[in-house]
Amino acid sequence: MEVSKVRRRIIFISVLLIVSLLFVSGCQQNPAAVSEPEEEQTRTIVDMAGREVTLPKNIERIITLGPVPVLNGITMAMGQKDKIVNGLPDFAQSPRWKYQTVFAPNIADKPVMQNSDQDPNIEEMLKADPDVVITMNSQSVDTLESNGIPVVFLSWKDPEDIKEAVKVLGEVFDNQKRAEEYVEYFDSTISKVRDTVSKIPEEERVKVLYCSVERMVQPHHVAEWWIETAGGSSVTAGIERTGNSLSFDFEQLLNWDPEIIIVCEPKGVSDIANDQRFSQLKAVKNNQVFKAPHGAHIWTNRTIEQPLTVLWAAKTFYPEQFKDLDLNKEVKDFYKHFFDYELPPEEIEEIVSGDVGQ
Repeated sequence: MEVSKVRRRIIFISVLLIVSLLFVSGCQQNPAAVSEPEEEQTRTIVDMAGREVTLPKNIERIITLGPVPVLNGITMAMGQKDKIVNGLPDFAQSPRWKYQTVFAPNIADKPVMQNSDQDPNIEEMLKADPDVVITMNSQSVDTLESNGIPVVFLSWKDPEDIKEAVKVLGEVFDNQKRAEEYVEYFDSTISKVRDTVSKIPEEERVKVLYCSVERMVQPHHVAEWWIETAGGSSVTAGIERTGNSLSFDFEQLLNWDPEIIIVCEPKGVSDIANDQRFSQLKAVKNNQVFKAPHGAHIWTNRTIEQPLTVLWAAKTFYPEQFKDLDLNKEVKDFYKHFFDYELPPEEIEEIVSGDVGQ
């Protein structure tokens, strides 16, 4: 009997121990209490410099460095505008750039994270504790890395590099679907315009100049692409330049005698109208001087809005061939889909007319 009692006690104690161990083990395995393995908390992407960059799984804080309005526009179009933690640089704090803060009100009171030469303000950046810095300034990459700040480099040398930049950010933000939607929209828009303008004989294509009247320069080489894509003949095409811009003098302008002039500064239209020297140009005689549209960025330079640039230019160059194009609807749909912003009619008009900040 005593042996039997001892055995029962041993069995009882053993069962209690097993139950207790199972209970403790169960508590420890509570999903809320278990940390993810480090590799599951981060992701590795490859940027446009071919660098492997390790980023947090969830990106919550973004800094754009360098050409901030350009990078903000891309970031906004990728559905990440609420995560930008830097403000606009000094040059972009004028009324001309109002749609940066219309589309992303949260950046209006954020600190500037770069100096006037676009070098990073490391002290401010470390305070902001970004999950990623997006830049087009290759010289800043090493500085940021040495301070433990994750940085993704984007390159935009050729006009259609924007598609690759968007794909990279699709990986950064784990939003490949939005990137694919933009690339598809870009390609389909360009294809439709090219199909129409391909029917226009070369000798009938309008001669176009995109310029800053104040500085007498063609401001950006990307204009050669959108002018040609929209069916125009750029008077500055094929001229060698050392950087983005191309200077010219008044004698050269008279020799070109463009049929359409697009100015990058709104006051350029009145400057031309009030200067008798311009009166002999075909574009002036025929009232074909236009302001460049301006949304998140000026459409006629590098911008995520490039498909809209081509649509606007095509309709401006060839109003008859593109009479069925509802540009205002295209603009409204673009910003609603990619910027998550519903433009009222007066803002559409302001953007397309180029009168922003006037």
